[in-house]
Amino acid sequence: MKIGIFSGSFNPIHTGHLIIANYLCEFEKLDEIWFVVSPQNPLKSKRDLLSDIHRITMVKKAIRGNRKFKYCDIEFSLPLPSYTVRTLKTLKEKYPENEFHLIIGSDNWLIFDRWKDYQEILDNYPIFIYPRLGYEIASKNSLNGKNIQIAKSPIIEISSTFIREGISKGKNMNYYMPSNVYRYILSKALYQPQT
Repeated sequence: MKIGIFSGSFNPIHTGHLIIANYLCEFEKLDEIWFVVSPQNPLKSKRDLLSDIHRITMVKKAIRGNRKFKYCDIEFSLPLPSYTVRTLKTLKEKYPENEFHLIIGSDNWLIFDRWKDYQEILDNYPIFIYPRLGYEIASKNSLNGKNIQIAKSPIIEISSTFIREGISKGKNMNYYMPSNVYRYILSKALYQPQT
């Protein structure tokens, strides 16, 4: 099967993530999307990061009922920090029958040369890049790899940062994520201002 690896902090997961994942299954012919919650992204601050269990629970709630979406806990069995190259190699060893495709936003593509062993990823794994507003990729000539494809998915400008800030200010953020995820956030008083 062709499996898309959608890795991130998911702090929290939101509708934008799900729209991109759905697009890649329906229009780019990926069989499944595996959502990989990252315990520690080496390029991001841990300042506002919720505990692993909250982020895992929200992802599981968000994808419940979609047979093409799976939760994958692979990074919790690997050393920290979480390096994508290590995740992909481990998945390939564990599930050799599958073809794994990395899914990243154009914002991450523009700093891809800062990723650990990025050339190894380019050489060995197909990559889908989805568009992000303000992070233009000039042309396919700038994609120095045979395994790279730009997804023509809609540009979804919902960010986890925006959602966290809205909740902390007492705004109703229900329509930015699945309602069961929003109910979970409220029930656990997540992203509330620190007292």
